[in-house]
Amino acid sequence: MEIWQSFVLGIIEGLTEFLPISSTFHLIFVSKFLMIENSDFLKFFEVFIQAGAIIAVLFLYGKELWQDRELDKKIILSFIPTAIVGFLLHSIIKSFFFETDWLMIGSFMLVGIIFIVYEWQLKKNKKIDKEIKDLTWKQSIVIGIGQALATLPGVSRAGAVMLSMMVMGQKRSQAAKYSFLLALPTICAAAGYDMFKLIGKTTLSSEEILLTAIGFVTAFVVAFFVLKWFIAYLQKHTLTGFGIYRIVMASVLLLIFGSALF
Repeated sequence: MEIWQSFVLGIIEGLTEFLPISSTFHLIFVSKFLMIENSDFLKFFEVFIQAGAIIAVLFLYGKELWQDRELDKKIILSFIPTAIVGFLLHSIIKSFFFETDWLMIGSFMLVGIIFIVYEWQLKKNKKIDKEIKDLTWKQSIVIGIGQALATLPGVSRAGAVMLSMMVMGQKRSQAAKYSFLLALPTICAAAGYDMFKLIGKTTLSSEEILLTAIGFVTAFVVAFFVLKWFIAYLQKHTLTGFGIYRIVMASVLLLIFGSALF
């Protein structure tokens, strides 16, 4: 990996981690385009730079989390289903779904279609005006079940959480904020587990430490601004644009890779 490549991957992580477009999906395919070797270091790098994005959430919402104990309890409840699914199916998902490009692209496109269809239904039939404080304990668990589906690559953890909450009548901006907060235990647990498995396999050189630091800092800076922008964006816009992006991106990848995917 070159320095400019670590910078690009840091930007991709910061841009996509908290948007409903699957950061894992983007990191996998951008790495392919950049022809970065699929090594233990790349796996370590991708896991570690997520911490940069997560720290951006703490910078913006750490004080609120510290002061609101009821919110903390709801986030923990939402995390539990994902933790169970992740623990039981982690190896299967990593070894099969993450190695099957057509499944990733298919799920990426499917979720885009769901975004568009659901937003279209909202225009006709439903008002979404609730806030995070209105969530019940039961709803918190249901949100966690929705997030558990996002363990499949291409689905998007943020997208699954947001759709689950919008079905419950939550405002888009509130759903996005909750997905940010829920990312803290979810990504920390997943990254911690992956890092534990990589211990002993990866010994970093001084150059690799520099590459990792560049990716980490870049992911933090980009994620910080994306978090603020996304909340403002959702005050006036829907998820339809992200749905269109997903369909277009999946179609482009299908055209580029073609029969090599199957």
